[in-house]
Amino acid sequence: MKLYHHPLSGHAHRAHLFLSLLGVPYELVEVDLAAGAHKAPDFLKLNPFGQVPVLDDNGVVIADSSAILVYLARKYGRTDWLPEEAVAAARIQKWLSVAAGEIAYGPCAARLVTVFGADFRTDEVIARAHRILALVEAELDARRFLLGDNATIADIALYSYIANAPEGNVDTSAYQAVRAWLARIEALPGFVGFRRTKIGLAA
Repeated sequence: MKLYHHPLSGHAHRAHLFLSLLGVPYELVEVDLAAGAHKAPDFLKLNPFGQVPVLDDNGVVIADSSAILVYLARKYGRTDWLPEEAVAAARIQKWLSVAAGEIAYGPCAARLVTVFGADFRTDEVIARAHRILALVEAELDARRFLLGDNATIADIALYSYIANAPEGNVDTSAYQAVRAWLARIEALPGFVGFRRTKIGLAA
C-alpha cells in the first residue's frame, strides 16, 4: 500500500495519520509539488485532479483524503472509527463535509496564504477560521471527541488544519476545548504529527 503525499499538505496528513493509527503497513511516496510532479502524466493517471493524497492499495487507487479515510475504515472493518449505525454515520459524514468546506476555506486557506503564498483575502479566511473553531469548540465542550468518548474519522478529518492553524495567523489560544481535543488525538497510539513550519503565529 502506497500513500502519495506531501509533508506540508494537511489533506495528505489526514491519510498518513489514519494509516499510522490503524497500524497497517504502508509506504510513503513524497510528491514534489514545487517541481510540478502532481501535474506529471504518470501522477495524473493516478489522480486526474492532480492533487495529493492518493492511496494505491495494490492497484486499487483512491484519491481525496476523506475518501481514503472511509476506504481504510471499511477495508479493515474498523467500525470504531466509522460506525455502521445510521445516526453516527450521518454525523461523521457531516464532519467530513465540514472538513471539505468550512475547514478548507477557513484555517486551511489561511495557512495556504502564509505557507504557499496563496491569493486569498487574509482577513476573510481568518474570520472564517474563527467561525468554524467556535462551532467546534461548542461541540467539544461536553465531549472528548466530536462524536463522544472515542475518536472517529471525523476527528482525523479536522485535526491537521486545526492543529497547524497558527501557521496561518489563526490564534487558537482561546479555544480551550479544541486545544484539549488536539492533545487527546496526539496521545492516541500510533499518532504521527503534521510537520510544522515557523511562520505566522508559529514563527
